[in-house]
Amino acid sequence: MDGLECSEIYKSSLNNDFRIDSEYHKKRYLREDLYVKKFVTISIGDVATVSDGQHGYHEEDSSSPIHMLTAKNAKNWFANLDDAIRIAKWVDDNNKRSSLAVDDIILSTRGTVGKCALVKSDVLPANLDQDVARISFMDTRIISGFALCFLNSKFGQDWMIRNQTGMVQQGLPLDKIRQMPIPQMTVLFQKEISKVVETAFMRKTNAEQTYKEANTILSNAIGFSSTQASTLSIKKLSQSFLLSDRLDAEYYQPKYETIAQKLNTRETVLSLCNLYDKNFTPNEKQTYQYIELADVGQSGDISDVDIQYGIDLPTRARRIVKTGQVIISSVEGSLQSCALINDEYDGALCSTGFYVLDSDNINSETLLVLFKSEPIQALMKQRCSGTILTAISKDELLSMPLPMIDENIQKEITAKVQESFALRKQSKQILEYAKQAVEMAIEQGEDVALEWLKSKEGDM
Repeated sequence: MDGLECSEIYKSSLNNDFRIDSEYHKKRYLREDLYVKKFVTISIGDVATVSDGQHGYHEEDSSSPIHMLTAKNAKNWFANLDDAIRIAKWVDDNNKRSSLAVDDIILSTRGTVGKCALVKSDVLPANLDQDVARISFMDTRIISGFALCFLNSKFGQDWMIRNQTGMVQQGLPLDKIRQMPIPQMTVLFQKEISKVVETAFMRKTNAEQTYKEANTILSNAIGFSSTQASTLSIKKLSQSFLLSDRLDAEYYQPKYETIAQKLNTRETVLSLCNLYDKNFTPNEKQTYQYIELADVGQSGDISDVDIQYGIDLPTRARRIVKTGQVIISSVEGSLQSCALINDEYDGALCSTGFYVLDSDNINSETLLVLFKSEPIQALMKQRCSGTILTAISKDELLSMPLPMIDENIQKEITAKVQESFALRKQSKQILEYAKQAVEMAIEQGEDVALEWLKSKEGDM
């Protein structure tokens, strides 16, 4: 019996679902139940409306201000707009039950269940797809910031994992979310937790603003601003197909010529960068951090990375990365997924959907901002090709023009990017404090948790 566990459950203690599977009655879950039951609990459905998003057909509209959020947009505590499509106004008008408001919580209910995030004004107006639930608190007994921390705590996460259902794909039904019990703690404690959450959000917002400042420094240095060029281009065969092997009209749009002219450089990715594309074979018995496209944020940060044994890794997990390298998505539609590898991910694996680069001429932070900049993103999009999955090939990437950046400008950009990363790290740590305080309050009492939280004020 070494390494095994056994739980003895009376039939009279089974819930209405009559769950008798051993997974449901793990000692960890039963122990957490006992802690939560020490409090008066409130079901989410008694204090909030719970609804999911659009089922069936929806219409995209690139000119609309309304985004549709998916499960990807519910990670990292605060709702984001990463790769979110824009939807027609009528879709939002017909689905007001899932039209989001400030301080709503969104929760992934399919696939990876339990990713939850607080909605702030920076993502609004927005609606949801069918795999995400909206939790809108209408009762002052539960404050959204506190609920967010509880849902992200081991108590909330384990409850959701325990109660998900399904054979092929796991899911958490809306009725189950409504039944989820939340301990009713004092308003004072809930407000203190919510203040910490707000502090973390401000750090995140400042991080994003600081990254934008780095991008502005780069744009000014290369003299680039968004321009509208004519969409008509007339090319002789000797000026087009015979040079590029491309016949698609998109490739020859004048805007790309305009961008190349403004960059005013004879340098290319090949002349300025080092490309690492050697395949690495993971050890089946060893664990690795594995970076996917979905793990890359809009400011070049990486989060939510899974740790997997080599035998469980997908066949595309074949690029090993080192501190200071920049990973760049090759897939059209995700070209903005570029990230800087820091010490935390040194030795991690990334998907072959990324190109791995560094440079002896451009520092890592500047290289990141450069590849995420509007002109370079446009040139990458121009060079994408394919039928089912369009992507930029190795040869197209290496031949792409890339400007050399003045050393002093590089230093300015580096300072901004490092500041942005530091602020984001602070935000992440502050949220961890809030989560730990909620867990501590459930296990040891509010007074202990508040005293511990006070001792962390210097780190906030």
